[in-house]
Amino acid sequence: MGEYDEKKETCGTICLKYLLFSFNFFFWLAGGAVMAVGVWTLVEKSDYISLLSSGIYAATAYILVIAGAIVMVTGILGCCATFKEQRQLLRVYFVLLLCIFLLEILAGILAYIYYQQLNDELKQNLRETMTSKYKRVGEERVTEAVNKLQQEFKCCGSNNSQDWQGSEWVRTPEAGGRQVPDSCCKTITPQCGKRDHPSNIYKVEGGCITKLENFILEHLRIIGAVGIGIACVQIIGMIFTCCLYRSLKSEPY
Repeated sequence: MGEYDEKKETCGTICLKYLLFSFNFFFWLAGGAVMAVGVWTLVEKSDYISLLSSGIYAATAYILVIAGAIVMVTGILGCCATFKEQRQLLRVYFVLLLCIFLLEILAGILAYIYYQQLNDELKQNLRETMTSKYKRVGEERVTEAVNKLQQEFKCCGSNNSQDWQGSEWVRTPEAGGRQVPDSCCKTITPQCGKRDHPSNIYKVEGGCITKLENFILEHLRIIGAVGIGIACVQIIGMIFTCCLYRSLKSEPY
């Protein structure tokens, strides 16, 4: 009877090992995906971050990059701990899983907080940023971000094209009589911003505020969905780790 129980225990341990190994492989891939989302946010959309007064959006992306890197390292450590059957490594692995889980909760909380205050922040700050910092010396990053925003989202001004009439840049000689920046034009040509007719420039209801808000909200939903998905997988991994830890005999000293 004792021999049967020992064989049963050994079979259960082997099954747990392969389950945990499979989990770690997919967990490692998921870590790469999480890090990719964070890096994409910081690299491809970094211009838009300069238009936001709050650093929460950027902080969320940085947390994703850090969490993704830790996940990939943890996945490799988990494979080693599983096949070497070392309880010490399994303990370290479990603690790392828990730390990643807490990081994702933090990122989720930040994303939710920012989700709630995004509309107010854009209404209060985007118009001022666009009209007071555009083409100013030392604000080249904002100028580039505004031009990219208007071209990529096919909009003009924070609320509408009339916002540019209150811009400091329009009143300078550098504007050269333009009513709006050339980036507002449907087809960019030199001095095309002099003519603000709807056939020439983008006149979108809600302006760039609505477009940028929708983009960031969609991105926050992606971040939230990825975070929830990884967190659910981690809970399964922690359960497998605990089961394997209990099934292994104590290491001799």
